Amino acid sequence: MSEKIVLVDDDRNITTSVSMALESEGFIVKTFNDGEAGLQGIQEEKPNLAVLDVKMPRMDGLELLENIRKTNQTLPIIFLTSKDDEVDQVLGLRMGADDYITKPFSQRLLIERIRTLLRRQKLQNEAQNEEKTIRLGDMILDDDRYLCAWKGEPVPLTVTEYLLLKTLTANPGHVKSRDQLIEAAYGETIYVDDRTIDSHIKRVRQKFKKTDPDFDRIEAVYGAGYRFSEE
Repeated sequence: MSEKIVLVDDDRNITTSVSMALESEGFIVKTFNDGEAGLQGIQEEKPNLAVLDVKMPRMDGLELLENIRKTNQTLPIIFLTSKDDEVDQVLGLRMGADDYITKPFSQRLLIERIRTLLRRQKLQNEAQNEEKTIRLGDMILDDDRYLCAWKGEPVPLTVTEYLLLKTLTANPGHVKSRDQLIEAAYGETIYVDDRTIDSHIKRVRQKFKKTDPDFDRIEAVYGAGYRFSEE
């Protein structure tokens, strides 16, 4: 069955051209031209991935993302942002977007980013016969379903956030550079900058602190990267 993509952008030229490009790659595409219609469409269509513009009428992309994440923590989401609007890019990642692309953008780049996120999501959704869990003190990571628990309480992570956390916990106490974290979460073919990783890490910390306000295991090492402390 073909994967379904929801595209929300008030620029009809973009929705038309991008949907044609995605459909030529075998995707099912549903387009919406404002945030409120997009939210309703995502709730009804239950897509495999959503692409959201930031600046839209009725409900902008950031508010739309916030509403999506209230009921769906794992839907892969890519933001379309203006070239110079760093605030939107960082805020979107902190709120739970998996990736962003700046306008104007290459349709081929967008398609490759979509395929990367969908491959990860497929791994998350596939049921495995053999349980694969990682236990590290109070933390449990479930590789079958990309689920995390801390002190018995679930911590809802996106696939990107889960892969970053797994990389950090693989060698507790060892520093992982931002380049290593980028490769673990995005692979070798996708370029993202350091700011993207910093935003993801900040959001992971925030999610753990909602469960445990004293959580402080993810440490920043100035000029080097991040490490996960066992104690």
